[in-house]
Amino acid sequence: MEKHEFKITINGPREKVWQVLWDDASYREWTSVFAPGSWAKTDWKKGSEVQFLDAKNSGMISRIADNIPNEYMSIEHLGFVTDGVEDKVSDEVKKWAGAHENYTLRNVDGHTELVIDIDLVDEFKDYFTETWPKALEKVKELSERN
Repeated sequence: MEKHEFKITINGPREKVWQVLWDDASYREWTSVFAPGSWAKTDWKKGSEVQFLDAKNSGMISRIADNIPNEYMSIEHLGFVTDGVEDKVSDEVKKWAGAHENYTLRNVDGHTELVIDIDLVDEFKDYFTETWPKALEKVKELSERN
């Protein structure tokens, strides 16, 4: 796995960006860039399980490794969910289990810098390198709405 970083500067406070990232309605909107119908089943609390699902109830199962409101969210990926069935032990899962996806929000000159650092396996590197910037543009658009 390789660590990759994606970032964007948003004209708005960290609290607004945080709300856009994790509130259900806006979360569904910005993550639709990755898969139409995306949603998350969780309470976003540190230690809680989270299922990142698509419209077919397939996706990933993860754990909230850390949550400092308006500053930092760390998500540890643990396995797949396929048609609602969890897989945390297959060889496919073992390739990337334990990967982290971290969200850091910083105040920079009256704006918010959103930094995503994520562990990627080679087979998904091209997809995420292309898709993450689009997702960040969507977060920016939603965060800068009045």
